[in-house]
Amino acid sequence: MSSKLRLRGKVGIVTGGANGIGAETVKLFVENGASVVIADIDDEVGLNFATSIGSDKVTYHHCDVRDEKQVEKLVTFTLEKYGNLDILFSNAGVAGNLSTILDFDLNKFDNTMAVNARGVAATIKHVARVMVARKTRGSIICTASVAGSYAGSTGLDYTVSKHGLIGLVRAACFDLGAYGIRVNCISPYAVATGLTCGMLNMDADEVEAIGRANANLQGITLKTNHIAEVVLFLASDESAYVSGLNLVVDGGFSVVQRCLLEGKP
Repeated sequence: MSSKLRLRGKVGIVTGGANGIGAETVKLFVENGASVVIADIDDEVGLNFATSIGSDKVTYHHCDVRDEKQVEKLVTFTLEKYGNLDILFSNAGVAGNLSTILDFDLNKFDNTMAVNARGVAATIKHVARVMVARKTRGSIICTASVAGSYAGSTGLDYTVSKHGLIGLVRAACFDLGAYGIRVNCISPYAVATGLTCGMLNMDADEVEAIGRANANLQGITLKTNHIAEVVLFLASDESAYVSGLNLVVDGGFSVVQRCLLEGKP
């Protein structure tokens, strides 16, 4: 299966596209023939990143997904710039606090939900409206997390927001299937992005060491490019009949339990 030009002629938006998984996905989309609008709030990094790719197929646009008006403007900008909209990778997110139900801050909780759940809902809403109006059989992909399927790996804010996001994807899948629009999400295991490193106050090597120590699948360290490859699959026609899927990229971490007597028969 060729890894090149799998998105030839398609147009996509990547929110949270200036760093980490988003940035890796932008590069892969462009390598595969897509035109991409990078949406982020880190303007300096986003502009420099777009310029570094050196292609007229990449443009940066400021967008805070907590503000629905900015999301609307992002979609309008994309249509005016590239004339179409086939793919949304709704990837913008925040880590929230490492809090528990006993000590969480409701204001900070509201901000996490505003970005990770409400902001994703806004991007799906306005992109899907365009796809429906233009009869585009598009693909919408969202970044969830293994924390969206179980508790205990991170703080309450993030865990609740990612559980909600998976529910949002399933509801949107139901609503948009009649229009030929696919809606899926990916749930990564520990990846040493700036978001993860900042939340844990660790450098990338430390985060990756913890990930390897607790992983089920050995012999490989999960990187942003592994996640981007999965996003590319869901964005491409190779996943033409895949919708409503929470594609967990965790090497089996979330479906196994360690034996109490590790290594014993």
